[in-house]
Amino acid sequence: MENKLLTALRRYDMVRPGDTVICAVSGGVDSMALLWGMWLLKEKLGITVEAAHFNHNLRGEESRRDAEFVRSFCDFHEIPLHMGSGEVIPGPKGLEAAARDARYAFLRSLDGIIATAHTADDNAETVLMHLLRGTGLRGLGGVTPKQGTLIRPMLDVTRAEVEAFLNENYIRHVEDSSNGGDAFLRNRLRHHVMPLLKAENPSIATGLSAAAQRIREDALLLDELASELDATDVNALRAAPAPLRRRAIENLLKKNGFPEPSAGHIAQAEGVVFSDNPSARTSFGGLTLRRSYEKLCVDREQTVLQTRVLPREGVTALPEIGAAVKTAVADGPGENVVSPEGEMVVRGRRPGDALTTKGGTKSLKKRFIDRKIPQWERLAVPVVADSRGVLAVMGFGVDETRRTGGSYVRIEFVDISETAEE
Repeated sequence: MENKLLTALRRYDMVRPGDTVICAVSGGVDSMALLWGMWLLKEKLGITVEAAHFNHNLRGEESRRDAEFVRSFCDFHEIPLHMGSGEVIPGPKGLEAAARDARYAFLRSLDGIIATAHTADDNAETVLMHLLRGTGLRGLGGVTPKQGTLIRPMLDVTRAEVEAFLNENYIRHVEDSSNGGDAFLRNRLRHHVMPLLKAENPSIATGLSAAAQRIREDALLLDELASELDATDVNALRAAPAPLRRRAIENLLKKNGFPEPSAGHIAQAEGVVFSDNPSARTSFGGLTLRRSYEKLCVDREQTVLQTRVLPREGVTALPEIGAAVKTAVADGPGENVVSPEGEMVVRGRRPGDALTTKGGTKSLKKRFIDRKIPQWERLAVPVVADSRGVLAVMGFGVDETRRTGGSYVRIEFVDISETAEE
């Protein structure tokens, strides 16, 4: 396993001398193998190895046991450890996805290259999951070996090789009881489908993982070719091969603020491209794709924040953006505290608005451009102001020049759902 790990790290240029690699460690068999394998290779690679553990608090005492196991192991071997914890609330995609999002948010907050312990078996299961749900080449490409500062150096390693490596090195691990059940699709595939496939082909995991890598490379080439296509040129889109046309349309929609176009959305857009009507159009959400003869145009409905007077103490809902402003009288200067003069309002940006932070004074227009906030979203960013000007801006903080004065108010921007019980 150690040789496969080293080969992958070098093949995909995952680390370089001087890097800090933080291994995501649950305490389970795969992550313990990753941590110990990277620890054994750290001198050869010239890197620093650390560990990170996130407690999802989903399994009560067992979750605490896992955290303590990882802490004890790292303490004994003098491996620096980052500990995180959070309450996972199921979202539209379910509990498993919510737990994954919370875990990755914690990992991305750390300063270093993040390594996760996805194996060839995990990759094969991922491909099968995507096949069951319906997918294109990206889904068939499985798990990406390297994505920014996130690396997965064990994609060529099987679960059997992981277990053998731990046994050879006398490394203990803990078992997650939730992995034994069939509540999640991945578990059902692991327990019932993969054994049948392995009976037909014992190397199915490495075979599917290798095939996924080849498919991913093909998909990347198509993406590159599609980026050269003018997605606003109807004639060019009509003449392009379908795989390139669909990718070009997807890029156009994403560029204009539609983050996850589905196959259905792209098919809608193709209908506009191939329509006999030179003024054809289609809409999804707040976005309209329309023809102007041989050109495609994207119109985004602009949300404008209604101006509202803010009380010195209370909650003001902003339903048009799903947010709210909480205000409370404060005793003196502090975090998120300003000193307003006269009436406070919350509104959208106006010409001349500027905000002073510790980095200096800039117009809100310039700050929005720097932050790459799309133009159609800028009038919906809440600005709290008084007769003198800007006091605070959601996502940017309070104005440093307005922190002191005669009276004090704390300002917080929150999700509107957080105010439901108030």
